Amino acid sequence: MSWQGASLAILALAILAGFAWFERSRPSARVVAAVAALAALAVAGRVALAPIPNLVATTDVALLAGYALGGGPGFAVGALAGLVSNFWLGQGPWTPWQMAGWGLVGVAGAVLARVHGRDAGRLRLAVWAGLAGLAYGALLDLSVMVSYGGEQSLDRYLALSVRGIPFNLVHAAGNFTLMLAAGPALVRILDRYRDRSEHRWSDRPIGRVVACAVVALCVATPLLAPARGEAADRGLALLWLGGSQNRNGGFGSEPGAESSVGMTGWAMLGLAAGGVNPRDVHGHGRDPVDFLRGRASEISSTGDLELTTLALVAAGVDPRSFAGRDLVAELRDRRGRDGSFEKQVNLTAYGILALRAAKVDRSKLGKSSKWLRQAQNGNGGWGSTPSGDSEPDSTGAALQALAVAPGGNRETDVGLDWLRKAQHGTGGWSLSEGAGSNTQSTAWAVQGIVAAGARPGAFKQGSRSPHDFLRRRQHSDGHYTYSSDSDQTPVWVTAQGLTAAYDAPFPIGAVPRGPAPGGGGGGGGGGGGGGGGGGGGGSYPDPSTPAPDSGAYSPSGTDLGDLYDAGAGAGTTTTSPGGATSEDEVAPEGSGPSLSGADRERIAAGGAGIEPDGGGEKFEAPSTPVLLGGLGGLATLLGVGFLWFSRRLP
Repeated sequence: MSWQGASLAILALAILAGFAWFERSRPSARVVAAVAALAALAVAGRVALAPIPNLVATTDVALLAGYALGGGPGFAVGALAGLVSNFWLGQGPWTPWQMAGWGLVGVAGAVLARVHGRDAGRLRLAVWAGLAGLAYGALLDLSVMVSYGGEQSLDRYLALSVRGIPFNLVHAAGNFTLMLAAGPALVRILDRYRDRSEHRWSDRPIGRVVACAVVALCVATPLLAPARGEAADRGLALLWLGGSQNRNGGFGSEPGAESSVGMTGWAMLGLAAGGVNPRDVHGHGRDPVDFLRGRASEISSTGDLELTTLALVAAGVDPRSFAGRDLVAELRDRRGRDGSFEKQVNLTAYGILALRAAKVDRSKLGKSSKWLRQAQNGNGGWGSTPSGDSEPDSTGAALQALAVAPGGNRETDVGLDWLRKAQHGTGGWSLSEGAGSNTQSTAWAVQGIVAAGARPGAFKQGSRSPHDFLRRRQHSDGHYTYSSDSDQTPVWVTAQGLTAAYDAPFPIGAVPRGPAPGGGGGGGGGGGGGGGGGGGGGSYPDPSTPAPDSGAYSPSGTDLGDLYDAGAGAGTTTTSPGGATSEDEVAPEGSGPSLSGADRERIAAGGAGIEPDGGGEKFEAPSTPVLLGGLGGLATLLGVGFLWFSRRLP
């Protein structure tokens, strides 16, 4: 049995034992009612404070439940709070750990009552609440190590715990402050409730009605909140990127900025990741390939050769015969005797990816692959040079390269483990340790994860995944911002954000051409296959199909309906780096709807007509209004219930 399986089995037994303990104590009706009310309060406290990272009132409520009602009820309150609150915040492998953690906090409250009596005092309650927060954090740090695989050792646990210290301190400080402010008052309320409830009263239908309504509302509120239209978000990013094209067919670092070879290459790859052939984007009569052809003399550095080769292949254009140059041969000539490109990790990784995109045989990349593997750091990551500090950009690039080159299975596993350790609580990654998460580093990490055969959704800090981070970085107009406080080079950032949003590792196979904008009917219009459009340059052989065993990501070019349909992508399949498909849940991360003819026309026309109306309306789930409405309704029903209850007391 794996570590994950064993840990979940132990947790299941512990949780079942806790509930059995509560049941065997034969709780009275008043205790059951108190447990239900406190669990609801703990859920509301967690959900309401969710926007503030690690400020959780649930720990205080569970501790007080155990303190006032005993160990069994305290465990039940904590465990139920963890389970029910995740209907709003997201269920996952962390749920049983949270249930067990808060259940144990409830037991700790009973221990406090046993040691210090029912009059522990304000400061003692606050100190215990702070310590409970630290203990809960230590348990959740253990859950990260166990749940996500990798080395199971004290050293790794301590490393994870060190990274989690800021979050655990916030949790403990919040618990201490809340308990210091409200602890004694809540204890008095519970004592008063216990004293006033010592009586018998007859059941009435209204009681059952109120109870059923409260339970139904708790269950229905998260279910009624529709999921965000992820496909629509990504599609809007594609439209924004197409709309940022300049008149010469190229792209600058931001809309209106001077076009450059580098930014144009990145924009082409972002469009291709979403299933748009860059040659179909020519709002002013010139497409990106036209621009690159006119600036061929500027394709001079090793990085330019690599990026342009990747972009041309995605557009279905042969890089061996481009503007009178053989970019592939020129790139091969840049490779050193040791297999590296300028002894740079990134350039060597991009070189491998570009040569594989150009269908160079894997066997001819063994020396480069060996150099890249030897450049891996002892902690599992890669830096920009063999001696550089590990960072997600270089690690993601190396993982993509090793996925299409000989060897590298062990190095890939260790690299994934490093990415797990380096992930931030935001769900994203940063270029350097101590910096804030950013879209581009997160995109490189996602591409590396997908290329290595793993799921980005399995990489989470708390309940936040890389795709959660990317969604938070998307602006209302569709483009991705670099970070929470920077919107630098939005074209570049959006292009890379799209490769991650569509789970598209490099190299990207040639994207089928769409119908020519404004075309239709008979006659010559440019369209299909790999021909026409874009003027000259020759089609890349068999543009719609990657070479056998190329490892290229192949986005579909088939019309799957309206890009703005919030349901697009539901129930479809994801395309793996090797071209195989695997069934996934609704709106799988890597699936992306291809573009309908109307959507291709919008992008090709420079984003013209991007006004959601009718069937093309961009869907935004009203999650916050629904949540607030649900909590308001729950509070109202609870108030009515307690008023009815108090009127029936003698």
